[in-house]
Amino acid sequence: MRIAQISPLMEAVPPKFYGGTERIVAYLTDALVAMGHDVTLFASGDSSTTATLASACPQALRLDPTIHDHVAPLIAMLEIVAQRAGEFDVIHLHCDYLGYSALRRAGTPFLATLHGRLDLPELKRLYDVFSGVPVVSISDAQRAPLPQAHYIGTVLHGLPESLLLPDSGAGGYLAFLGRISPEKAPDRAIRIAALAGMKLKIAAKIDRVDQQYFKEQIEPLLAQPHVEFVGEIGEAEKHEFLGNAAGLLFPIARREPFGLAMIEAMACGTPVVARRNGSVPEVVDEGITGFIVTSEAEAALAARRLHQLDRSRIRNVFEERFTAQRMAEDYVSLYRRVIAGREREHDNLTKGERSDALVV
Repeated sequence: MRIAQISPLMEAVPPKFYGGTERIVAYLTDALVAMGHDVTLFASGDSSTTATLASACPQALRLDPTIHDHVAPLIAMLEIVAQRAGEFDVIHLHCDYLGYSALRRAGTPFLATLHGRLDLPELKRLYDVFSGVPVVSISDAQRAPLPQAHYIGTVLHGLPESLLLPDSGAGGYLAFLGRISPEKAPDRAIRIAALAGMKLKIAAKIDRVDQQYFKEQIEPLLAQPHVEFVGEIGEAEKHEFLGNAAGLLFPIARREPFGLAMIEAMACGTPVVARRNGSVPEVVDEGITGFIVTSEAEAALAARRLHQLDRSRIRNVFEERFTAQRMAEDYVSLYRRVIAGREREHDNLTKGERSDALVV
């Protein structure tokens, strides 16, 4: 199958540091190539892939100080994809709705994975207009704010099986991995660790938009003796950070679409203490891969029980549910569905034209 993968351009594929969507694009693309598919990846030029790379800009936009308009390079790339659409059997968008207009007219079957939040009011009108665009959710819970979109499936994220390997959790600390932002709630993690009487290590990126939040709300908390702020870490550092942790704290304060950090921890055999919100019940198996909680006090109690969970069993669950191979197989099934659907539309249109000709 000839497949085009269309990545956002803010980060490289895979990202040099933090970046959820581009990381999934990287894992999916390489898994599809390993399955024997002919894949072209449209992404920034500093990306690394086993597919054919179609460079849309020299480097990730977040790392390029010369870029002032982050949307313009993306729109230009999407137009190029539309112009080249005939080269592919299917086009897979990972940049939400920006390519819908161009690709709906290009003639090649396409689908879009919705990686972000869907509770923005403007999206309701958008998906009324683009009601026929086939989209994929990354959890069933993600769909709730936007039920009218044309969902053709849910595909949970996956990681390469050997990317992160199990470890013992010998460090005994709690880990927080992700972004410093109100919705990720690092302040909750700090309070939970204090209540549990455990050390907390925070490995997190601080986006420009969250600088003030960090300065005013989080930085004063970092002086507490049980907290260590590691900063942003790359892929190579995650095994040690997560594998040595007694558990991952995931105290999310919003409807989480998926939560990649949870399965990264599971790949290391590290259990998760997560607040019940959004996708969490679809990802965490209560009492097996972690604990699902509804309050900080409950989270602290759960953190003290993490040693009761079997880390080898957690790794086994990861291998059963959250590998890139499984994710790629799920997407190939959806690719075949949208291709078959387009072929049926074409056949019906052709039959209609023939009927018109007979009437004439």
